[in-house]
Amino acid sequence: MSTTLAKKETVTRNWYILDAAGTPLGRTATQAADLLRGKHKVDYTPNVDCGDFVIVINCADAVLTGKKLEQKMYRRHSGWVGGLKQTQYKRIMETKPEFAMMQAVKGMMSKNTRDRGALKRLRVFPGGEHIHEAQKPIVWTQGTQGGSK
Repeated sequence: MSTTLAKKETVTRNWYILDAAGTPLGRTATQAADLLRGKHKVDYTPNVDCGDFVIVINCADAVLTGKKLEQKMYRRHSGWVGGLKQTQYKRIMETKPEFAMMQAVKGMMSKNTRDRGALKRLRVFPGGEHIHEAQKPIVWTQGTQGGSK
């Protein structure tokens, strides 16, 4: 018996929709990261980018459990002395929920060029509508392996 390894030329990419409404932000981000890397596929090969396109809808309705809305902070630094800027996730979820989802998925991906390229296949929308109907995306539900709802 031989092992099949995926090649860049033979990879087929599908489009999947993840609905973040009512689910924890981290759980949705984990599913999106797995789909972007292609870990759900039978012919997954770690050194080949064999992931799919992912559309995440209803990011504004994603849930942060516990006291994360008040206690979790998004931090960035300008590089200058005293240049630390902090924002509570409560404010981020009110103003830019798609940014919170992008940051969560980015944090769950490997820090290499293959996965940075995979992040370009992530599309995030705060509401239930998206602009990718022409690609005929498949609704991804937890527990299904490549099937539709």
